[in-house]
Amino acid sequence: PVGSFSANPLGLYDTAGNAVEWVQDCYHPDYESAPTDGSAWVNVGCTRRVIRGGGFNSPANTLRLTKRDQQLSSMRMDDLGFRVARDL
Repeated sequence: PVGSFSANPLGLYDTAGNAVEWVQDCYHPDYESAPTDGSAWVNVGCTRRVIRGGGFNSPANTLRLTKRDQQLSSMRMDDLGFRVARDL
């Protein structure tokens, strides 16, 4: 159930598991030439996007934000989604 575990150091709940998360970045095999200001790494014509973490049906070792993979931007999966966030 939601809120079953303690909040992370940022005060957020339920950030691991549930769904593999799409992020805005285009996939690159490494971080060479990546933006250093925290902005998304996007390219015109990008077809492969970064996905992070693990979903409800993923092995336990994928339930961390450092787990990084790629998928075609047209891919659809039952455990793939995105997180809505806003700045206050």
